[in-house]
Amino acid sequence: MRTIGVVAPEEPAVLETEEPDPGPGQAWVRTEYSGVSAGTEVALVRGTDPQHAVGWDPDLRAFGAGPVAGYPVLRLGYMEVGVVTESRTPDLAEGTRVAMAYGHRTGRCADPSAVPVIPVPGDLDPLLGVYLAQMGPICVNGLLHATAQLAGPGGGVGDGVRGRCVLVTGAGVIGLLSALLAVRHGAADVVVAEPSPQRRAVAEALGLATVDGDAWTEVKQRWRHGPGDAGADLVLQCRGHDTALATGLKALRPQGVVVDLGFYQGGAGAVRLGEEFHHDGLSVVCAQISRVPRGMAPAWPRAALAAVTLDLLRERGDDVRRHLVTDVVPFDEGPALLADLAGRRLPAPPLQAVLRF
Repeated sequence: MRTIGVVAPEEPAVLETEEPDPGPGQAWVRTEYSGVSAGTEVALVRGTDPQHAVGWDPDLRAFGAGPVAGYPVLRLGYMEVGVVTESRTPDLAEGTRVAMAYGHRTGRCADPSAVPVIPVPGDLDPLLGVYLAQMGPICVNGLLHATAQLAGPGGGVGDGVRGRCVLVTGAGVIGLLSALLAVRHGAADVVVAEPSPQRRAVAEALGLATVDGDAWTEVKQRWRHGPGDAGADLVLQCRGHDTALATGLKALRPQGVVVDLGFYQGGAGAVRLGEEFHHDGLSVVCAQISRVPRGMAPAWPRAALAAVTLDLLRERGDDVRRHLVTDVVPFDEGPALLADLAGRRLPAPPLQAVLRF
């Protein structure tokens, strides 16, 4: 089997590795497409992710308290689509197309009892299946965290956005999918804040209103609820930049909520907790795909998050394919693409790159 890994910092490469044959209850999946998650993967290529920079103790769940991760890194990516070519389980018939999260590799031995294996229905563009297993569920989970904060843990996926004014900071893939989900699930108004004119143009092509990345005053003027009460009910923060979180806090109305889907490799020095956060009684909650909100896990396994994603893709799949998927490149060109992204050598980085096998 062949996989894209990182042999040393700044050295992504195609590596040869082995995978066991499927045993009872398992199946072999041959990869067709694998989406690139640029932020996460570039950090691993550069070695700037915290596991490689300061170490991680999985028991204490604390950085700086455990061993520093080393190289090579044998797995990059979590957005795969493949076809079952050999099956030893009645749950996965041969010829079935599935979405999984196993990295940029030519195939995988899949055990549906141990990891999420999401069927890709025949009425969906197979390439869009890259969003089903993890990327789309990341965004759905953001809406669930909004529900837990604004409506309570017994609510549904749309109860945190329905009838509310929602600001999405960042017009990357997570931001755009989150904005489309907020629209689909009944938000009163959705605005995307993004500093890049090119990415604002993509958001507008999807029918979304936009403002410049730090235009919190426009948001406050747009949503005036009463004297001393202006701004967003909810911010879905989808950029890995502390300035975006600072903008989101400024844009909130009193007692508003930021649901944060970003990752701050360099910390968040631009965030001033003694200002709006304190004086307006704001909340910030981290939403990560490793856990849905407390008390909601039984109702929201990965398959349920994927089902919400599938509903969105069935409605807006043509638009997502046209406007979000900017680059489809052969698998063997993946290391060069990652090296160029890590070295900032591309004049216009892909919005969504997909590797074709």
